[in-house]
Amino acid sequence: MDFCPAGSTDLSEAEEAEIETIRQHRQELLEDIKKLKEEIAEVFAEIECFQNAEKRKEGDNNPGEQTSKLSQTDKLSLGRKKFNMDPAKGIQYLIEHQVLSSDLQEIAKFLHKGEGLNKTAIGDYLGGRDPTNIQILQAFVACHQFANLNLVQALRQFLWSFRLPGEAQKIDRMMEAFANWYCKCNPGVFQSTDTCYILSFSIIMLNTSLHNPNVKDKTPFERFVSINRGIDDGADLPEELLKNLFESIKNEPFSIPEDDGNDLTHTFFNPNREGWLLKLGGRVKTWKRRWFILTDNCLYYFEYTTDKEPLGIIPLENLSVRKVDDPKKPNCFELFNPKCKGQKIKACKTDGDGKVVEGKHQSYKISAATPAERDEWIEAIRTSITQDPFYDLVSARKKKIASKN
Repeated sequence: MDFCPAGSTDLSEAEEAEIETIRQHRQELLEDIKKLKEEIAEVFAEIECFQNAEKRKEGDNNPGEQTSKLSQTDKLSLGRKKFNMDPAKGIQYLIEHQVLSSDLQEIAKFLHKGEGLNKTAIGDYLGGRDPTNIQILQAFVACHQFANLNLVQALRQFLWSFRLPGEAQKIDRMMEAFANWYCKCNPGVFQSTDTCYILSFSIIMLNTSLHNPNVKDKTPFERFVSINRGIDDGADLPEELLKNLFESIKNEPFSIPEDDGNDLTHTFFNPNREGWLLKLGGRVKTWKRRWFILTDNCLYYFEYTTDKEPLGIIPLENLSVRKVDDPKKPNCFELFNPKCKGQKIKACKTDGDGKVVEGKHQSYKISAATPAERDEWIEAIRTSITQDPFYDLVSARKKKIASKN
């Protein structure tokens, strides 16, 4: 369907340009819908495959051993996929279909083994506040062998088995469980679990300071010692102990586990905010409609909502956001680095050949559909930029120790 008769001469150049823009948007939507239909068809086909397998099993009163094994394999595969999208529903499915028992120790071992499970989903599930989740968390931590390991070695093992969630209360529960188990495995190393808890956070923050290229002020050993003064029930930890931990992190950063989902699906499954926005190009100053997702302290943008991998990634660390005016587009806001004006923002995008390259932006100008949407995006981005729970958790625990003495 065309928007005006071919060869019409009743339109001005501006009107023709606007119609061409509408045509392009229409084509983008049609392609978006096509991709979405294909993806839905794949999901339905997979569900039908599993349902047919179930019906075949139910219709056979004497199934062979191989058929039974195949059915359990199918259930396990589907259960893992459900877990990666919604951990609680995935566990429920596996229990209902007798792939897992309801025994909390068995569930914890399943998560610790982690085959085919998304590390972010494991972290989200273990950090839950439900009493059952907390018991599973404790059993999961107990799957780790921490005896005779120094704190950095134990943290390496622990932080490799899942990805820390972003919510402060979840982090607190998980690190509390870690500290309790480490002290139980290594009695006498620290005066209390609070000491282990605070020092663990200090080590994680030290790792960020020493190995994150965006952090210019690298923490020296003397500052690391100063930060941890008086945390051992009012006493100082041995300097030799702190030196060994510092050198271990300095020489080898923590390894962050790669998710086993083979794509970024879970990362974008439960975002802080998502929606269509217009983005101004960096080198070529044209406005492009992009699907934006805000999650994990990054802003991702896609060509279509169904794309599994983003066109670009904008890490929000060290950035600020503000309202700006633009003569061509309404409801604009801008991402910029207030400390490094004139320099390119450290971000990446996919070029025309599919290669990941460095972004060309000194700032990112983005347009929303309405003033309300613009303000909501600004607030969500500001929250993501400023949300760093580690310092608050450590501060609260230090106050607890100080109140005892």
